[in-house]
Amino acid sequence: MILVISCCSLKCKLLYMDRKEARVCVICHLVLMNAQSLKNMLSAPSPSPNPNNPAEYCSTIPPLQQVQASGVLNSPPPTVMVPVGVLKHPGTEVSQPREQRRVWFADGILPNGEVADAAKLTVSGTSSTGALAVSHDPSKPISNNTLPEETENTLAFSRTITQVGSPVGSAMNLIPEDGLPPILISTGVKGDYTVEEKPSHISVMQQLEDGGPDPLVFVLNANLLSMVKIVNYVNRKCWCFTTKGMHAVGQSEIVILLQCLPDEKCLPKDIFNHFVQLYQDALAGNVVSNLGHSFFSQNFLNSKEHGGFLYVTPAYQSLQDLVLPTPPYLFGILIQKWETPWAKVFPIRLMLRLGAEYRLYPCPLFSVRFRKPLFGETGHTIMNLLADFRNYQYTLPVVQGLVVDMEVRKTSIKIPSNRYNEMMKAMNKSNEHVLAGGACFNERADSHLVCVQNDDGNYQTQAISIHNQPRKVTGASFFVFSGALKSSSGYLAKSSIVEDGVMVQITAENMDSLRQALREMKDFTISCGKVDVEEPQEHVHIQWVDDDKNFNKGVVSPIDGKSMESIISVKIFHGSEYKANGKVIRWTEVFFLENDDQHNGLSDPADHSRLTENVAKAFCLALCPHLKLLKEDGMTKLGLRVTLDTDQVGYQAGSNGQPLPVQYMNDLDSALVPVIHGGACQLSEGPVIMELIFYILENIS
Repeated sequence: MILVISCCSLKCKLLYMDRKEARVCVICHLVLMNAQSLKNMLSAPSPSPNPNNPAEYCSTIPPLQQVQASGVLNSPPPTVMVPVGVLKHPGTEVSQPREQRRVWFADGILPNGEVADAAKLTVSGTSSTGALAVSHDPSKPISNNTLPEETENTLAFSRTITQVGSPVGSAMNLIPEDGLPPILISTGVKGDYTVEEKPSHISVMQQLEDGGPDPLVFVLNANLLSMVKIVNYVNRKCWCFTTKGMHAVGQSEIVILLQCLPDEKCLPKDIFNHFVQLYQDALAGNVVSNLGHSFFSQNFLNSKEHGGFLYVTPAYQSLQDLVLPTPPYLFGILIQKWETPWAKVFPIRLMLRLGAEYRLYPCPLFSVRFRKPLFGETGHTIMNLLADFRNYQYTLPVVQGLVVDMEVRKTSIKIPSNRYNEMMKAMNKSNEHVLAGGACFNERADSHLVCVQNDDGNYQTQAISIHNQPRKVTGASFFVFSGALKSSSGYLAKSSIVEDGVMVQITAENMDSLRQALREMKDFTISCGKVDVEEPQEHVHIQWVDDDKNFNKGVVSPIDGKSMESIISVKIFHGSEYKANGKVIRWTEVFFLENDDQHNGLSDPADHSRLTENVAKAFCLALCPHLKLLKEDGMTKLGLRVTLDTDQVGYQAGSNGQPLPVQYMNDLDSALVPVIHGGACQLSEGPVIMELIFYILENIS
């Protein structure tokens, strides 16, 4: 065995050699030191490394030697960014006197001002990331009537509260069978609340009918609120129910506009119970997104015919005077049981059919109880050939961002370039002679095909358009290419509208050419019409267009307010979650700020996932002793931005658009610096910049 001095100049105590010192390579030494640092941090009796003494956590390997060990011999020495929390600033460590902080918590504790003893913390959690789902919930914040600032942090009351009602408790569902859930009542001082545990229906209805500027705030559980207000929306008197707290479990916030019944005397609290069910489903990793659905298993809103909700992202609809949550959010539209198969199999058809019924483009945002279903028995529809209505084993594949534009003598199927893999997956699963796919709602179109089922059960084609706008581009909901056209038919190809989609009949040879063009990511044009006609009657274009970036609209970073629109993010379910003093810190999402596949700078995707998990774990553990104080100060949504580059390594942490106070930075430095430096050593090419999102919640059962 040959040991090169520059690569194996360090020694370490090795467990398999009974802790005797032996030479190890530079990379192994760094890994062992990181492991030892994490072990020290997890051990309560052991003191944390002193952030004012970099020798306790910084690598002892010279930077040039690190570069040589990583194989990048000619690169400049790395510049290490030591976070600002490493430096002590006189007078900045003392926050507001603790005796002034009087805050009521859901566990019934009225803190006496003492900071929790870290040695007594009971920390539990897992570090596995579990299921991952790419987030693509676009939203469109238009109205300025957002949630009152006082309710911005769920149950994160102001430090100056002097009056509070009974504790709401730690149950998952605080909605009594014979009453309403607790209400937060403002004391008149900004951020100060009392809790009315058992509000009466009469007083609640009186307050709602009086129509004050602010909604009533109901506590569904210690982490989930619902704002309720009666509004006048498109000349309809509606209940407006809005959630606050879904983001913390990876679910978009939900808004439900429910048209009031004549002389309605009671608040329809079934909506509250459904919000709690959605919250529980999200905790289990089951979330609803745009054109998703949730169904009822029993009587809902006094009818067995109400089947569930279809969830949509607002597009052109008015949002004036509504109580809107922080993006992303979805509107839930009440659907009938006869309509649930379409919500499962082809929800865009149901959405546009609702729009045609109420003459609103593309669909209404309000719900109407006890209405007539818009669809009956499935009957004869082309969808019977493309989807399974019996067992729901397969549906029409939908490529995110794909749209169908119909103009005079021209139809264009536009596929985003960043959806190539999705398109290949759909094509490879298709029948040899048929290529079909669903389309997304086309925001660039001014009208859209709609499929209507008449009283005889037959399907007809109509169109719905934006009010007072000329129709130039009409969208379609699906496309079908059939390769069964015979060469002897006398046609080059045939194009026709079927229900709310487009069918193109082509020859088998043309089908092969189309598939090959899709594989090679090339545009393809099909000329339709008779063979003996000079000018084709119509052209069908299959085009690869710019990347789809229609996601994370309105989302901003809690660190500095940076817009996250069009930035790829991954929701984390069953990820890192740690508990201390009745509080829980959850890792819920990670954004990749290097958007053009540059987040693959690590040598192995598994390394990238492992690094992200390790960073999240270190962040959670470092803040566990401070969860109560952070939540008390309204810092319930936290961001951690990590930068790994050949000449720049560091992190930023913040909440509410501001950096975290210096009092938290010492623990963060001790926990994060070793992990981040370990990740920097794995960097192969290109920077890695990612932002992790965390929430601090009450520990509820």
